[in-house]
Amino acid sequence: MTDSNSSGWDDTVLPFQLDNSDMRGRIARLDTALAGILEQHNYPPQVEALVAEMALLTALIGQTIKLRWKLQLQVQSKGPVRMIATDYYGPQTEGGPARIRAYASYDADRLTEGAPIDQIGEGYFAVMIDQGKGMTPYQGIAPLSSESLSKSAEGYFAQSEQLPTRFELSFGKSTTSDEADRWRAGGVMLQHMPKASPFAAQQEGSGDIVQPVDLLDEDERENWKRVNILLDTVDDLELIGPTLEPSDVLLRLFHEERPRVFEKQRVHFGCTCSEDRVRQSLSIYSAKDISTMTTDDGRVTADCQFCGAHYDLDPASVGFDAETDA
Repeated sequence: MTDSNSSGWDDTVLPFQLDNSDMRGRIARLDTALAGILEQHNYPPQVEALVAEMALLTALIGQTIKLRWKLQLQVQSKGPVRMIATDYYGPQTEGGPARIRAYASYDADRLTEGAPIDQIGEGYFAVMIDQGKGMTPYQGIAPLSSESLSKSAEGYFAQSEQLPTRFELSFGKSTTSDEADRWRAGGVMLQHMPKASPFAAQQEGSGDIVQPVDLLDEDERENWKRVNILLDTVDDLELIGPTLEPSDVLLRLFHEERPRVFEKQRVHFGCTCSEDRVRQSLSIYSAKDISTMTTDDGRVTADCQFCGAHYDLDPASVGFDAETDA
């Protein structure tokens, strides 16, 4: 993949609606935000690709939910890549950017030369929504697909929320004449408008992956099939950009469906870790517990798996005994 420049549409999610077919969607592009996620780690290429796919899914899904706090996507697998976790934090201010972060846990000696999805074994795809203090968290899971992580996400929406959903994603390294290779990602999320509450049906973790068409009547199936055929015609460069604006991509794909676009949302890489949060997480431990965590140098250390930040603390200043003494 080649790329000559960036644009004002990088690191954005654009919501849209297809008025003639009763469908809604999102089109997203990630550039600097994705680079911020991946440069924190020295992942092998197969793992980088999986994290890029999950980050793009997170940006697309997160924008569909009116979040006060956090959306988390998780893959738990028995394969070489044991876990991928992503967080999406809704904008803190009106018109402000959303923030995403991600990391993967994997066994390097078990990775193969196969496709990225081959590094994922049997397991589940999970969606967790935390709306903040005083709100009940939501969690839903669905089986992992052997085809792709995006297919797993489609299965989640069909099974857990009864919403026919389609993802068309593209991601990979771009090359410029004056910069090192960097990852770019772009994709479309297409979703049939809900008929009822999205959490009305709960069937997590049971049976085969539900197919989107299973949820539609005959007329709706025709609409769904037609729009999906149109989406099949999109190519990687249209998704990733930057030469063609997302609104122009939508017009080319769906002009007969009367696409209507809304305000785009910016997305940044962002981590919420801090020394105060580390101290809070250690506050449940006694001085005896803290002593087992103390290094030979007499310090308590912690590393953020998302951003790589390193925290070095005095053992006497952490734990509930330290709070009591204070």
